[in-house]
Amino acid sequence: MEGTSLFVWGMIFGIIGVGFFTYGKKQKTTVPLIVGIALFAIPYFISNVYLLMIVGGILVAIPYYIRI
Repeated sequence: MEGTSLFVWGMIFGIIGVGFFTYGKKQKTTVPLIVGIALFAIPYFISNVYLLMIVGGILVAIPYYIRI
């Protein structure tokens, strides 16, 4: 069950990361661009579902609080 959950959460954060990446690339803003790259890279390095959800949630929230 954990493997399936890890895959699904990785896909969700990957899709959100692609959205942030394309937005940051079009608008030429660095924070969404970097967060987008991080979001579709973290499922390769984190193998715990709960840790993936926490880190992914923090990364999704970063562009709303940091505006550069």
